Amino acid sequence: MKNLVLGIDVGGTKVKLGIVDAKGCVLVRSSLSTKLYNRNKNDLIQAIFAHVRALLKDSQITLSQISGIGIGLPGAIDPFKGLVISLPNIPKWENVPLQRIFEKEFGKPVCIDNDAKMITLGEWKFGAGKGQDNLVCMTLGTGVGGGLILNGKLYRGAGFVAGEIGHMPINEKGHSCNCGGYGCFEGHVGNAQLLKKIARIFGDKNLSIPDVHALALKADKRALRFFEEVAIHIGNGLVAVVNLLNPPLIIIGGGVSSNYRFLFPTIHRVIQERAMKVQAKMVKIVHAKLGHDAGIFGARVLLAEGLGKHA
Repeated sequence: MKNLVLGIDVGGTKVKLGIVDAKGCVLVRSSLSTKLYNRNKNDLIQAIFAHVRALLKDSQITLSQISGIGIGLPGAIDPFKGLVISLPNIPKWENVPLQRIFEKEFGKPVCIDNDAKMITLGEWKFGAGKGQDNLVCMTLGTGVGGGLILNGKLYRGAGFVAGEIGHMPINEKGHSCNCGGYGCFEGHVGNAQLLKKIARIFGDKNLSIPDVHALALKADKRALRFFEEVAIHIGNGLVAVVNLLNPPLIIIGGGVSSNYRFLFPTIHRVIQERAMKVQAKMVKIVHAKLGHDAGIFGARVLLAEGLGKHA
């Protein structure tokens, strides 16, 4: 078996790895925590190298069967220079030539891009956005990311950093953000703020978002109110996206989106109430289909279509 792609999705708390074939099947997957390596990028890179080699060995897939490697990272990426410009939620990653580092280590073509763009590519070609020429994809997790497919192409913007939905200011005042701004969308619906909100509501710092989801399933009023308020924030943020881009489809993924049963009805209602009528009527809000594998599928698309290289 040849023409396999290794996808690496680097997140704020976890790195997910997987190997996907030409038919879009994930053959094997693995993950490692980033918590031990947040202060030293070289240690994290070496840990990923070791994990890749262990994944190949355990799956009995040889490096010769891998046609390329696609890497998604949560921050500003120059995909054409193969450069990590910065990662707001993983400190000390500035101007890292990651493409060159991985190509030297494995001797394979490597493409890198923003993780939300990779997820967008995966959902566009293999998931909830299949067949669509225009869509917005938003990921809810440690950070809040976004990607845009416009007229059948991934839109990166002049500096390759378009789609940063999480860093749209939705308030003239608000929490300072790792991006350098304040009042950002991410500061209202990113995991860190949600966990603080949970601790205030329930008086328990050990409760997680899945814990609150379990309470909501039991009709706990505090849990239902928590998700209602989160959904209102998300809906308000997306109103600006709907009015500006007039997308027919918004895909929402990431860990927080697994609570869609309690989020999506309110998100839809807020958009219908606040967005301009034509745009609001056209847009559909759907849950991402590919789950944790979306970035791995995106790596396949990135390499297959040469999206990390100049045309």
